[in-house]
Amino acid sequence: MRVTLLQTDIVWAQPDANIQAARQLLSQSGESDLYVLPEMWSTGFATEPEGIAVSEDSNAALEWMREEAQRRQCAICGSLAVRTADGAYRNRHYFVDGRSSAISHYDKRHLFSYGHEDRYYTAGQSPCIVNYDGFRLLLLTCYDLRFPVWSRYASGREYDAIVIVANWPENRQAAWQVLTRARAVENQCYLVGVNRVGTDRYSRYKGCSCVVDCYGKTLAQCRPDEVQALTVDLDLQELQRRRGKFRVLADRDNFGLNL
Repeated sequence: MRVTLLQTDIVWAQPDANIQAARQLLSQSGESDLYVLPEMWSTGFATEPEGIAVSEDSNAALEWMREEAQRRQCAICGSLAVRTADGAYRNRHYFVDGRSSAISHYDKRHLFSYGHEDRYYTAGQSPCIVNYDGFRLLLLTCYDLRFPVWSRYASGREYDAIVIVANWPENRQAAWQVLTRARAVENQCYLVGVNRVGTDRYSRYKGCSCVVDCYGKTLAQCRPDEVQALTVDLDLQELQRRRGKFRVLADRDNFGLNL
C-alpha cells in the first residue's frame, strides 16, 4: 500500500484556506492509495470549538475529503472538529474511502486535559480498525499515542498499521520520536504518524511526520518545520513474514479494557 504523509501548516479557524493548502499539496504529490492529514487539519487544534467546529452535514472539509477521495480513487484521512447531531463536540478522525464511498470515523478517546480539550469535547468510547487495501488500520489521534493499553494489539483488535494524526508541539518532540517507535515495536506493526508544522496561539509545531516499521526503524520522516508531502510503500507480506519469524505477539499478555 502506498501512503502519502501530508505535513501541513494550518491557518487558525479558516477551513477554506486550509482546504486550498491541502489541495495544493495533494496535487504536488504522486498517486497513492492513502493520504494522511494532521489532527484538526481544517481549523487548528481548537480546544474551545464554539464558532469554529461545524456540523457534519455542512462540513466543507469533510465534503472535500469525500470528493477528492472519489476523484482520485484513494482514501484520505485526518481529524476534524465537528458538532454531531446530538449537540456534542467531537475530535473526529475520518477515514474516507473513495473506492467504496464508505466513511469510517474514530472519536478521540484521550482528550488533552492539559489543554482543556476535555472541557468541551466528548471522548470516544470505541477503537476503530479500518480494512483497506488488504491492511487493517488502527486509527488514533495525537494524545492517544501516550496510552499503550488503548492501542494494544489484542484478540478482536488485530491490525497491521497504526495511523495517528497529530498537533504535537515542538517542546514535546522528543516524546513524539520515542512513542511513535514504541507503539510500532510493541505491536509489531507499521506506524504512520502525521503531525503539523507552524504556529498557533498555543504552540509551535515542528512536524517530523514519520513512518516506522515493526522493528522501530524509521522508513521515512518529513523534514522539520517544512510543509511537505512524503510517500512511502508499506509491504504487508514483509510485515507478516517478520511477525511469523519473531513471534512476539504470541507471547503478549491478555487483558481487557474497562470503559
